[in-house]
Amino acid sequence: MENLRDRRALFSAFLFVPLMGPILFSVMTTLVVDRAVGEAKETLRLPVIGAEFAPNLMRFFTENGAEIVRIELDVNAARNAVHNGQENLVLVVPAKIGADFKNGESAPVELISDSSNSKAQRYVSRAHGLLDAYGHKLSVLRLLARGIDPTLISPINVRVVDVATPSGRALILLGTLTYYLLFSLLLGGMYLAIDSTAGERERGSLESLLCLPVTRTQLVLGKIAATALFMLMALSLTLTALVIGMRFLPLEKLGMASNFSPLIALKIAAIMVPMAIFGAALLFVVGSFTRSYREAQTWLGAVLAIPTLPILFASIANVRSTTLLMTVPSLSQHLIATNLLRGDAIEPLHIATSIAATLIAGGVLLWIATRLYQREKLLG
Repeated sequence: MENLRDRRALFSAFLFVPLMGPILFSVMTTLVVDRAVGEAKETLRLPVIGAEFAPNLMRFFTENGAEIVRIELDVNAARNAVHNGQENLVLVVPAKIGADFKNGESAPVELISDSSNSKAQRYVSRAHGLLDAYGHKLSVLRLLARGIDPTLISPINVRVVDVATPSGRALILLGTLTYYLLFSLLLGGMYLAIDSTAGERERGSLESLLCLPVTRTQLVLGKIAATALFMLMALSLTLTALVIGMRFLPLEKLGMASNFSPLIALKIAAIMVPMAIFGAALLFVVGSFTRSYREAQTWLGAVLAIPTLPILFASIANVRSTTLLMTVPSLSQHLIATNLLRGDAIEPLHIATSIAATLIAGGVLLWIATRLYQREKLLG
């Protein structure tokens, strides 16, 4: 009840992260999608020196969506223009390119770019791809002119078969959701965990609380249960905000689809319940060692990173679900939630192992918390 009266704690635990976070996530994801779609449709502006020497090449560029800009610069001036950011790239066509083509020789061209300019790399990549396509077209024509089958120079014809579903492809953008959900869950109960441990010791209210006709085990269980309840409330707000926000994401523009339906959100919430018990017990144990509210904030702020580290590792290493990994709290919830978002089938053994392992770890922390509150120096 005291935690509900603390408006600042409620604002941080229930509004700032659970509600503002999904809003910012939706806005940023929408901007990323719109930018990617805009770049794909954007006309390639290609400054060219010596465009008159290769009219067929210029026509090929134009037919494939490029805008040829003829510039009158020497090579050194063009390099300076790219280096200074005046141009993203410059294509230099030598005067002897026509003779090289006529003689069937390799014609050198220069594509001047600045690899340190990340914004310009997409233009460089498109121009390079068009040059490769034009070169391949010429090589095929040269072989045909000599009566040679062009397929002889391509003994392997690679056909890429993408088995990813639209929901699976959406994880490229939505893969950080489980990390965010776990962080929101833990933060939702952090302030209550601090106030019910170090806060009571600092205020001196713990002595009178211990005089009540309840056992210390009951006291610890009550505090941890309240902390877990606030964690689940924060998680519920976050999931609700994300379900609403996902409906406004234009993922279909990139051939993706969000599988974050209300049913999926309920399944993720159910998977996270044991994690709420584990997280509440973990924060309570750490808070029991501290003597002041500020010290508890320092320690618990660092402890919040511990359950999120396995998720970070799994995201970098692209770890897949195994029964052994289901024994790691937080990591198992992340893997199961990721499979739910991808639309993959989940083995019942994985779910059972995750719940059992997380509850066992939470039970150990509960036992440690109870032992800590049995100490008489707890009041000192």
